[in-house]
Amino acid sequence: MPATTLSKTAAHDPRVFDLDQSSLRELNQALHNLAPGSNETAWEVLNPKGSHSVAVGVDQPVAIDVRGSVGYYCGGMNSGSTITVHGSAGPGVGENMMSGSITIKGDASQYAGATGKGGLLVIEGNASSRCGISMKGIDIVVHGNIGHMSAFMAQSGNLVVLGDAGDALGDSIYEARLFVRGKVDSLGADCIAKEMRAEHLELLQGLLDRAGVTGVKPSEFKRYGSARTLYNFNIDNADAY
Repeated sequence: MPATTLSKTAAHDPRVFDLDQSSLRELNQALHNLAPGSNETAWEVLNPKGSHSVAVGVDQPVAIDVRGSVGYYCGGMNSGSTITVHGSAGPGVGENMMSGSITIKGDASQYAGATGKGGLLVIEGNASSRCGISMKGIDIVVHGNIGHMSAFMAQSGNLVVLGDAGDALGDSIYEARLFVRGKVDSLGADCIAKEMRAEHLELLQGLLDRAGVTGVKPSEFKRYGSARTLYNFNIDNADAY
């Protein structure tokens, strides 16, 4: 690999990729080539400039700091790595992630965490529409607001919103749990407000702690989930589909 592609001054220092000097393909290939137990546990990406698919498919427990904003699908299919974007993210950040964590220091565009099966996605700004669409076990914590149709067909996992939620929250939801601190413009089909029991307060406190949220109490949130009327087709509910 050319000397301009990366710099590594010591075994414990981050391996640095400057995307002004090397290609995104080289970065992702180097991450995919990591062997289990590699001592290259810290990575730094410079000048991403909205590049798409940064750090997709990483399957080793490494820490990746991206110094700037990214485009589509950053951290997609993440499995075990800790990714921090020091900027904002385009559509589909953390799409289909399995484990590990992704933190966005700015805002996130549409369908953040879509189809995510595990891990933790933290958005310290706002998230756009369809946040958590079809989530399947991922935990998502948004410090700001989320847009319309968020958690559409959400199957399992937890979506925590410290701000407000747009229209049609939780439309056609299954068994995911939604916690919103602010106002909700409207609920989608089959999504209802639900009782906040002791186990939910404990769960929510754990999620807030993991996301680094302080000064906020679980009792300030409302819980939303499935009314379970759309699990099986019923002609009386046809208008709700």
